[in-house]
Amino acid sequence: MEPYFYATEDSITLYWELPEDSGVYEGYRILVDGREAGITNRTHYELTGLEAERNYEISLYRIPKTFKENDGSKARGNAVEEAEQECPWKRVSITTTPHRRRLNVTQSPYRAAGDRHTMNTLVLQQAIDDCGPGETVYLPAGVYRTGALRLHSDMELYLEEGAVLLGTDNPEDYLPRIWSRFEGTELPCYQSLLNLGELDHDAGYNCKNVVIRGGGTIESGGRTLAERVIADETVRLKDYLEELGDMIQECEKPETIPGRVRPRLINMSNCQNITLSHVTLKNGASWNVHMIYSDHIVTDHCIFYSENIWNGDGWDPDSSTDCTVFGCTFYTGDDSVAIKSGKNPEGNTVNRPSARIRVFDCQCAFGHGICIGSEMSGGVEDVSIWDCDMGNSLCGIEIKGTKKRGGYVRGVKVVNVRSARVLFHSVGYNDDGVAAKEPPVFENCRFENLEILGEYYSRHRGYQECEAIELCGFDMSGHELRNIIFRNITIGKEGQSRKQTISLQFCEDITLERVRCL
Repeated sequence: MEPYFYATEDSITLYWELPEDSGVYEGYRILVDGREAGITNRTHYELTGLEAERNYEISLYRIPKTFKENDGSKARGNAVEEAEQECPWKRVSITTTPHRRRLNVTQSPYRAAGDRHTMNTLVLQQAIDDCGPGETVYLPAGVYRTGALRLHSDMELYLEEGAVLLGTDNPEDYLPRIWSRFEGTELPCYQSLLNLGELDHDAGYNCKNVVIRGGGTIESGGRTLAERVIADETVRLKDYLEELGDMIQECEKPETIPGRVRPRLINMSNCQNITLSHVTLKNGASWNVHMIYSDHIVTDHCIFYSENIWNGDGWDPDSSTDCTVFGCTFYTGDDSVAIKSGKNPEGNTVNRPSARIRVFDCQCAFGHGICIGSEMSGGVEDVSIWDCDMGNSLCGIEIKGTKKRGGYVRGVKVVNVRSARVLFHSVGYNDDGVAAKEPPVFENCRFENLEILGEYYSRHRGYQECEAIELCGFDMSGHELRNIIFRNITIGKEGQSRKQTISLQFCEDITLERVRCL
């Protein structure tokens, strides 16, 4: 399989799958046109300072680990033989893009003001509308106050280092509403700060080939905006919420239903081939990057900030495919990554899974960690997570769903990860909606080479003891948590003396192999 990549006029970013035999290698050498460009122990590499419209021949070599003479395993022997022959492991030919014409938003005819106070919505939207293929909407350093903006196919948005696209905290600046999806329900929501595509679960992709990059920041109104939207929506839904009566208790909290219309930071609906790179993403009023019914979304080298924001997820693929995030750091008020596919009953009916999701070389500095669910009624499959540090998180790695959800989670692989804990379980919260005919199926997942701490990082920035692994299926025959493998697992921390615990309930065919408790 060739490496994946995307190219700009002056850079190429390569990324590739973690090989099954990665344990016998310590890194990768990258050669460009026959000359060594660098060495990495990660599964991605960025080449910068390149020429536009030039073809580059790139070769990847794997660097074998040094082994003892008596270690005669076939895999290790092959690794040494490959190194001696200097045979490339992967080879790819890539051409950088042409120079893009810059539409500088501070210049005529736009004259946007980066003074933090001037409202720039109309002129920024005009620059976006004017941007054609081969052009870039360019924001130099400055703080550009704005309301909701709509991007379109075949364009680039470039934020120079020091540039801040600052969304207001006024709900009226995110009107009119657009159709979106939140926690598995399609409904008219406030527009996000950046909006790509139009939602239609029966249609194909209507927004393609968009790049958002640079060294700048995309920031919205955060908690203040969220609270104002919820207050307005609570008044609007007053009669409906009263009619629900005690049924409201099935929701996560009283604000759940009015909170569904909150804008995200970046909303992608029915999108394909979108790249989001090297920007800071900050303070969406709910989730920050949300892709719905979308395909091939790549996010790399971004920093996410959304602490103290309810539902302040970082990166959420929702009934989407071929989505990849790597090299990112998360400081979030909820999940760093949350993989979803709808909620009963609508998610069962729409029936669009999230599949082929890749999360690697990411770090949770604060937040809940990496999660699948609980909205997984359309199914989740083929998820790979590797080389991540989720030690400073509330949940570590969590896969969850309620008994009502239906759907499935299968084919999840977690490798080379440091985690607060592993939760693979049924839950009872956020349980509104008409139940599916049968409970979910959780099966066929693998966890290898994990360091599980057995303590989580709380909202108060302190460490609390917890079960290292909790496995719990559903109390109906055929819906037990089944065929789950844990291999090469270390539990606890050096110097700890407390007992470590693993909890199992409603499980079948659970393998624990080479598990070590410190």
